Amino acid sequence: MHRQYVSSSRISSVGCESDILEVEFKDGAIYQYHGVSEGEYRSFMKSGSLGSALSRLDKMHPYNRV
Repeated sequence: MHRQYVSSSRISSVGCESDILEVEFKDGAIYQYHGVSEGEYRSFMKSGSLGSALSRLDKMHPYNRV
């Protein structure tokens, strides 16, 4: 999956494909969040704080480390 670099204290890069949001953290860990709609992805990317927005998403969507 192609990820784009983001400006965040916790997150290095983010990508979204086929309802899967993929997040690479600064420590190198990569997680995939399942069932994330295109609208949720756009809202996430526009968020003032990606870390806070991700905390909300991980309560609503199953995720796993890859």
